[in-house]
Amino acid sequence: MSFTQYEGYRQTGADWLGLIPRHWSAARVKTLFEIRKRIAGELGHDVLSVTQQGLKVRDTESNDGQLSMDYSKYQLVEPDDFVMNHMDLLTGYVDVSRFHGVTSPDYRVFTAREKSLSLRFFLYLFQNGYQQRIFYAFGQGASGVGRWRMPTDSFNDFILPVPTLSEQIAIAAFLDRETAKIDELVEEQQRLMVLLQEKRQAVISHAVTKGLNPNAPTEDSGIDWPASVPAHWEVLPLVRVVSKFVDYRGKTPTKIDEGVPLVTATQIKEGRIEHSRDPVFISEEEYAERMTRGFPEKGDVLITTEAPLGETAQIEDERVALGQRIILMKPNRSRITANYLFTHFRSQFGQNELWKRASGSTASGIRADRLRASAVLVPPLDEQSVIVNWITEEVKHFPPIERAIQTQIELLRERRSALISAAVTGKIDVRGLVETEAPIPDVVAA
Repeated sequence: MSFTQYEGYRQTGADWLGLIPRHWSAARVKTLFEIRKRIAGELGHDVLSVTQQGLKVRDTESNDGQLSMDYSKYQLVEPDDFVMNHMDLLTGYVDVSRFHGVTSPDYRVFTAREKSLSLRFFLYLFQNGYQQRIFYAFGQGASGVGRWRMPTDSFNDFILPVPTLSEQIAIAAFLDRETAKIDELVEEQQRLMVLLQEKRQAVISHAVTKGLNPNAPTEDSGIDWPASVPAHWEVLPLVRVVSKFVDYRGKTPTKIDEGVPLVTATQIKEGRIEHSRDPVFISEEEYAERMTRGFPEKGDVLITTEAPLGETAQIEDERVALGQRIILMKPNRSRITANYLFTHFRSQFGQNELWKRASGSTASGIRADRLRASAVLVPPLDEQSVIVNWITEEVKHFPPIERAIQTQIELLRERRSALISAAVTGKIDVRGLVETEAPIPDVVAA
């Protein structure tokens, strides 16, 4: 779809915004919106939280929405109020409430002053401030802390483009329609990714529970599932096939900007260590002290014990430090190969063994003794290598497809963000692309 521009533009004086259509106005936030600090005081309200998926009601019964001891400082939120996490301009967000509830005193709650503003248009505009990192330039914070907040004065003085009400409604309707199309395409790609992951899981699980010879004699496994295994395999507790478990729990490591890479639980994803997901480091001195429990060697298997549980990877670079919630396993090479142990934990059987022994109401985790007792299906060593090689061959075409899907998802998301930015700032004229009337829920009632 190609877009036209408006006939004429004028300067706004705001660096982030630049030119806007000549008939639009520009206004500071404080002239359009009012920050409200209404304290709840009493109990009995839904607890609301702003996420990058929007404003949600937290489940306090499962501790998802557990409040601080001082509930009296929580703010009231009414339908059509904006709720903004202004304390974190990197990973925070903003949304319009559909609920009566309360939210953290650290959030910013504000409402429209005008009698006729399209809340939907301004929601797109405020969310664009996060998506394009526009608000970040107006923030303050301590270097290296990871928090970057938008002070009240900067927020109030932030300049917004203001189209006519009819254009606000038209732009919001256009974006609702076009972003829904893009979101549907993203969901299709994500479903394809899930199907590929399920296919990989099925290939791995079949091989590590049944082997590659369909005619091999079987016998009762002695465990719940699978009921039978090849007769020449063993069913052993993990402690029998691992020569050393190294648990790195204890003192929280001091993270610095440069040094020895620290592998954290959040970096272990889909069978790999992805340091770029959470790049942190520790000093040489702390590395030498922390790793005396056991230095990693190439091929050693890592398993996350909670938050998240069951992610696994193998050591590729030996010069790394390991964080909390990770156990390193050195295989007993007389019984199991490192690659087969890693494959075991990537199978449905290996994952089931972890999760059925896990505990915890809000974040499932597994104790070291329960991990050691988990069952492993152990073929002879030579057969383990054959199985691993067969799996590798069967799934070798998956990574390029997954990379292509992920690239497509990223391009679609970039297009979505760019389309929103162009529409709400007047860089494109979408007035003739929608037919709309002013819907009552989208406009502040008179």
